[in-house]
Amino acid sequence: MNIVLVVLAAGGGTRFHGPTHKLLAVLQGRPVVHHAIAHAMHSGAGPIIVVTGAVHLDLGDIDLGDIDVGDIDLGDPAARVSVVSNERWSDGQASSLIRALQAVDQLHPEADAVLVALGDQPFVSPRTWRAIAQAPPEHHIVVASYDGRRGPHPVRLHRSLWAALPRTGDDGARALIREHSAVVHEVPCTGTAADIDTLEDLQRWTSS
Repeated sequence: MNIVLVVLAAGGGTRFHGPTHKLLAVLQGRPVVHHAIAHAMHSGAGPIIVVTGAVHLDLGDIDLGDIDVGDIDLGDPAARVSVVSNERWSDGQASSLIRALQAVDQLHPEADAVLVALGDQPFVSPRTWRAIAQAPPEHHIVVASYDGRRGPHPVRLHRSLWAALPRTGDDGARALIREHSAVVHEVPCTGTAADIDTLEDLQRWTSS
């Protein structure tokens, strides 16, 4: 399958009452969003589209860090990243996913599926991205599960389902997962899809 990885990083982050936007908050020496994008880059699973919106994100110098990627030849990971802006970010996460799909059609029209995660999920590992990407192609919705519980991110969505996605609101891919739960394929993954949604989340992971 031809797969495009998508990192949604456009929301307002209104629950984070810190001195900066949650995506720019520093976690383990790097902005939260840099962790999420670097892990996608290190997966080697495909080109990447990052959707921005509410706040300017300086993505020109992402520190890839020392991440074990196995025997994957990454080449120049930064060359595979495209950044697009969602001017309608306040309409909810669904609008950012639709903006990503528009960019996929423009930049990667050969894509069979997208693989989506969120910019505030700094712990989704490269191996998790890769495991979802490599799931059998006959599965049109593929999600990660952690300790027996469904993710819901990253989630792989086949092109045949894109037209059924909501255009507004915060459901995004979750609406499809609910409506087609019987055909959702889960891939057991290690790690966590925990997000940094509040200042308390950041403090908890900083001290852990």
